[in-house]
Amino acid sequence: MIRRLLGVALLTGAITGCTTIQLEPLPEGMTNQPPADWAERSNHLSRFDQWQLRGKLAVKQPSDSGTAIINGWSQQGERYDLSLSSSFLGMGTTRLTGVPGFIELTLANGETYQSSDPETLVAATTGWNLPIDNLAWWVRGLPAPEGDFRLLFDEQHQLAILRQDGWEIRYDRWQPFIDSLPALPARITALNGDKRVRVVISEWQQED
Repeated sequence: MIRRLLGVALLTGAITGCTTIQLEPLPEGMTNQPPADWAERSNHLSRFDQWQLRGKLAVKQPSDSGTAIINGWSQQGERYDLSLSSSFLGMGTTRLTGVPGFIELTLANGETYQSSDPETLVAATTGWNLPIDNLAWWVRGLPAPEGDFRLLFDEQHQLAILRQDGWEIRYDRWQPFIDSLPALPARITALNGDKRVRVVISEWQQED
């Protein structure tokens, strides 16, 4: 069954959609010159690699759209444990665990799949195209360590746009969730052609 699903996902990915996503106006006055404290800030957030967050996830793409509750996303270094709940396409509660380059995905019915290609497996089982290996970096407001990137900052010296691996990540809102850390993203919109992923974070927690 999984081979058939993977085949469908690959075929779907090969078809170019023509849906246009309506975007909010970009902030004015952006610059690609980082603020004076950017190196210190990014270093601080890079060391913030044991955390948990909760919130909501919304995916919009030509083939389908849907939303999910992020019951919990726990990050321990490179290892992630992400639990999503959604009635979309009968997903129910889906759990994703893994490290970059490997994922184990457990569906609501208990079926478990493993793959060295996380994005393809997620697309095959849920129908959603998610840049899963880079999300742990982007969600903190950091570029992933692999691949070229471009950063744009707004007039408040906050990161406004990060471009990497064909994705444009827009940081719509920042909040001071944890006293010992700089402000963290509270709403993020990631765009790649006619695909859009929005993450709204209601809670960040630092784990020991």
